[in-house]
Amino acid sequence: MTMVNMLEAKTQLSKLVEAVESGAEAEIIIARNGKPAARIVPIVEMRQPIQFGLAEGKYDPIDWDDWDRQSVEIAKIMAEGEIFPPANGDDDASAA
Repeated sequence: MTMVNMLEAKTQLSKLVEAVESGAEAEIIIARNGKPAARIVPIVEMRQPIQFGLAEGKYDPIDWDDWDRQSVEIAKIMAEGEIFPPANGDDDASAA
């Protein structure tokens, strides 16, 4: 931590700011009459807030009835289907 007096801060302000911006100094304290009065620190960039509604109108709305129907079909396939396909050698992958 570097501490400078008010007069030095006035005459060297751009150098002090550059030191903080470049990371050479994490912070610089400006003192008045030997007591800390202010601090120069780098500005931390804020992330852009999430913008809701960016996709509005670009996609068809969800058909929840169809969604439920597909869920039932998938559950039926999972419950009734075979875990592994038959190993009879008739598939195209074995011919390669």
